[in-house]
Amino acid sequence: MERISDIGATPYEPAPRGESLRKLRNGGRNSGMESLKFALSIVLDCLTFVVLVIPILVRYVVALFVSPQKKKITGQLALVTGGANGLGREICLQLAKEGCHIAVNDLDATNGEKTVEDLRKMGVKAKFFKADISNFDAVQGLRKEIEGSLGPVDILVNNAGVLPLMSLREGKPEDIQKVLEINLLSHFWTIRTFIDGMIERRMGHIVAVASVASYLPQGRMISYVASKYGLRGLMEAFSDELYYEGLSDQINTTITFPFFMPTRKDLIDMLCKLKIIGRVPIFAPEKMARRTVNGILTNRRQVFLPNILSPGLKQYEFIPNDLKRLGRKLVYQSDIPRLMPLPSQFNMA
Repeated sequence: MERISDIGATPYEPAPRGESLRKLRNGGRNSGMESLKFALSIVLDCLTFVVLVIPILVRYVVALFVSPQKKKITGQLALVTGGANGLGREICLQLAKEGCHIAVNDLDATNGEKTVEDLRKMGVKAKFFKADISNFDAVQGLRKEIEGSLGPVDILVNNAGVLPLMSLREGKPEDIQKVLEINLLSHFWTIRTFIDGMIERRMGHIVAVASVASYLPQGRMISYVASKYGLRGLMEAFSDELYYEGLSDQINTTITFPFFMPTRKDLIDMLCKLKIIGRVPIFAPEKMARRTVNGILTNRRQVFLPNILSPGLKQYEFIPNDLKRLGRKLVYQSDIPRLMPLPSQFNMA
């Protein structure tokens, strides 16, 4: 495959097609015999699948009636990004209840230190680390600081994020770039930085806090929705990679999809402006934090709040757009208004 650094350095070379491709596929052998072998291999694969899928289905059925055994995380070190306020702070407190030591990361040092103070009262080690996790070098420095004072990270909770209420044409280009850096790229940097230590110790858990926006694309929140869709894809692919590397039994992943929570004043202001504050469910961050930590303890790959949303969200993408928009219009009882003034440099004729 072409190296990223070589893109554009050499002329494009098209792949073989037609007869040339058939010769490559058949290796110069009789095409009729190869077609027969291919058909037989498909039949064999189907039979093998039927046999191997039976124990998998049995495990799923048993899981519907038997709660999974919770693992112990007492004494482990958890890094929680965006841990000074809101959901991040509540996750820190819930992890401390399980006996975890906590590294609190945020840019808000005042509330970060307050969270650390509350955690220490619970009898665990805790320390605040100020770092911009949207910057790869800063994340590398964060790892050195944490390991130097608290030890290696066993549980990584990527909670930090921003919720910009702006359309694609609103805000400055650097605003959009910053949203993607904080909400998506920071996950690449933290996972890339801390995964090697987990692999060496054959132990670890990585959590990503996404949003129902990962399934529900919404106008006027395009950069946010794009980052959460990307995060969902990142965690699915990363989980698959761990499986193929034989690490899925030692290093687990969890992605959470919370609904509206009263953690940000600008979000509540938006719901009031849309006049739907009383028409959509709003869940306490404490409840989402408990659900998240329980997902860690039971190695759940996905966590929804409320859980009843899970089947509907997974089928939502297959619903025709006209039906989706009709449903949203009934909930909002109006079209979604512009949430920010459109900057002059983005005005469209």
